[in-house]
Amino acid sequence: MDTLITIGQLVLSLSILIVLHEFGHFLPARLFGTRVEKFYLFFDPYFSLFKKQIGETEYGIGWLPLGGYVKISGMIDESFDTEQMESEPQEWEFRSKSAWQRLVIMLGGVTVNFILGFFIYAMVLFAYGEEYLPAKNVTAGIAVDSLGQEMGLVSGDKILKVGDEEFERFNDRVVLRAVAINNVREITVDRGGATQKLEIENKWADILTRHENKQERLFTPRIPFVVGAVLKGGPGDEAGLEVEDRIVSVDGTPTPYFDQFITLVKGKKNESFTIGVKGKDSETIREVKITTNENGLIRINPAPPVYSYDTERTEYGFLESFPAGYNQGVRFLGDQFSAFGQMFKGNIKVTESLGGFASIGSMFGSVWIWERFWYMTASLSLILAFMNLLPIPALDGGHVVFLLYEVVTGRKPSDKFMEYATMVGFVIVLGLVVLANGLDIWRGIQSWF
Repeated sequence: MDTLITIGQLVLSLSILIVLHEFGHFLPARLFGTRVEKFYLFFDPYFSLFKKQIGETEYGIGWLPLGGYVKISGMIDESFDTEQMESEPQEWEFRSKSAWQRLVIMLGGVTVNFILGFFIYAMVLFAYGEEYLPAKNVTAGIAVDSLGQEMGLVSGDKILKVGDEEFERFNDRVVLRAVAINNVREITVDRGGATQKLEIENKWADILTRHENKQERLFTPRIPFVVGAVLKGGPGDEAGLEVEDRIVSVDGTPTPYFDQFITLVKGKKNESFTIGVKGKDSETIREVKITTNENGLIRINPAPPVYSYDTERTEYGFLESFPAGYNQGVRFLGDQFSAFGQMFKGNIKVTESLGGFASIGSMFGSVWIWERFWYMTASLSLILAFMNLLPIPALDGGHVVFLLYEVVTGRKPSDKFMEYATMVGFVIVLGLVVLANGLDIWRGIQSWF
């Protein structure tokens, strides 16, 4: 069921983006009197799942979910329909339109995706606001995971700055993005009351973007071990622990924080401990005997950070949401450009960052949360626009390059050249799709062993 929810979110999101992208080509083409023969969601080699002729255009849904297309008369595209190019140009054909009109038609798709991405960001902020945990509220500092420890962070550190930027909103993704994408190589922390600067080596850009590390946390807020849930039938339930109990020691060793408790009991299977427990609103410590199960767990979940630390929420009015959404989109695009720069420098491996439908789908999660769905859709819209602008023949960016060449030089590339260039570009794009999804399959196979 979880997998179906993930697939459903991915299919719906991509369908919205593809249809609107192709509409971005369709609308200016029709405004300039250009005939559009087909408008398809997904590709339809040999047959389609659905089709209906309305006027001059056949609308349909293909069976191959690798994108979508509009087939514009008199244009060399991925359909490779060259027969029409052998006849004299007709007034309703793409090739008969002026260079600037053809340029507008080709830029229509990415323009829609850019506008859509910014618009969805704005509407998410308008509908849900923006909740965050102020770093100043996390008075106990950070609880460091293994990656954070290797980087040089220590549980109890209070992060003050990431590079030259103040660490104001508690989120380990801020540090990850700064180090991996924006080339930040210094983190300032308060460690035991003394300010220290941690130097971050270049290798961390590669390490943090490796596929196996993408779901790993660098750190979380350091929280007291307040019981948030007791799973029925587990060791914690059998020991009589209750929600809002506070676990403060293990075998006499103080463990005021959850990470300290985990450090002492992690990996110890079928072992007994005496834990110190304070009841809700009580400072009296009672001793409780508890035995981990065969997996080394006591089947208790801690209360989330919001139980211990106050969050804040920024609300946006309708008009306020647009500049906020635009700024969020610009930051996201800036990160994409920076990531490409890191790849060219060799700090990030392309094969570690590249992912197919499984990688994209995993970012939606297995629970349908509309706020996350629309946030992911906005991000994918901007990525789709960005990728389509790459100067690869068969992509919109490739056609734009040739049109700009025509505008500047006054010379139009021949139909035969465009046919060969589109064919080469199509092979490149198909190869990237196969590589990305092949990497997902290989990672899946590795996870089984």
